[in-house]
Amino acid sequence: MPETEYSFGRSLLSLRRDQAHLMDQSAFPEPMSMEVELDSFQRQVAEKFIDLNASAADDEILSLEWIGKLLDSFLCCQEDFRVIIFNHKSQLLKQPMDRLIEDYFERSVKALDVCNAIRDGIEQIRQWQKLIEIVISALDTSRKQQLGEGEIHRAKKALIDLAIGMLDEKESSNTLAHRNRSFARNKDHNQHIGYIRSLSWSVSRSWSAARQLQGIGNNLATPRASDFIATNGLALTVYTMTSILLFVTWVLVAAIPCQDRGLHVHFYFPRHFQWAVPVMSLHDKIMEESRKRDKKKKGCGLLREINQIERSSRMLSDLIDSDNFSLIDEKSLEVKERVQELMNVCEAMKDSLDPFDRKVRDVFHQIVRTRTNTR
Repeated sequence: MPETEYSFGRSLLSLRRDQAHLMDQSAFPEPMSMEVELDSFQRQVAEKFIDLNASAADDEILSLEWIGKLLDSFLCCQEDFRVIIFNHKSQLLKQPMDRLIEDYFERSVKALDVCNAIRDGIEQIRQWQKLIEIVISALDTSRKQQLGEGEIHRAKKALIDLAIGMLDEKESSNTLAHRNRSFARNKDHNQHIGYIRSLSWSVSRSWSAARQLQGIGNNLATPRASDFIATNGLALTVYTMTSILLFVTWVLVAAIPCQDRGLHVHFYFPRHFQWAVPVMSLHDKIMEESRKRDKKKKGCGLLREINQIERSSRMLSDLIDSDNFSLIDEKSLEVKERVQELMNVCEAMKDSLDPFDRKVRDVFHQIVRTRTNTR
């Protein structure tokens, strides 16, 4: 919708507000209270995303902590949206509101599928943590002065399995042949890795995160002036919540491993909406972060902690993959540093991954609650 149409719709409400100052306030009780309620919702959404944008520094954005804040903001907005819709439930039976709210519910069902896929991705990260713990246990020199051949062999095996697990499934069939010269892999081992990988995905093999995001955002357009006026502004509330739903699910797919990830979803939110500027700014920052990564290194997600695992494990694998490796040569200090990095990120994820998982689950249930309470 062109900006002039939205301005025209808002001007009608502004005119009603101006008239109320000259007339008895009780003459327009419901429309005026609704207007205040809907304006408050727009301001809250804007404030939430302005704060998120301000906190999205280079070393913060796409971390578990930052995405957790994003989900907290979404949950607050979703709850306020649910209350608004419930308070004006009678409006949902009238045209065009019946069509608009049904369209939102159809998009929200697709978001539920994304939540399920993201929780699968979280489980995948937990599998990586187990492999990292094997590496740390094998190479930790705080409890032993010298490593045996068996311990080095065990660390190499776990690092190779980790590298394969962190690749996009389409790339995994060609993985790391150049790394395998010091560790002979066999058919049974490859089948085992495929089996472990398959246990973590509950969605069907044909399911696509990219297509799901496209379904959420497909034909998403600002409300027509006529719809805006006919619904006393509720149409804009539904559009705002749908836009935030699309953005949040897009961030989750960008950050967390999931099947057939794709970030090239069309985003355009008119900048005269208060919340649109910080949302588009965050979108641009995340796309820039995506461009920084090599194509083969972002198949497993842009989560900051995943990037740290990938970087440290790859460098460690390069170090111990050399012939006749031991911790008494010049590489020993660097190996210890890489192991310490893995220990740090593993400890941080132990503290933050479970709360993050619960928040994704809360998002799922809040969306369902909104749907059931307004039916």
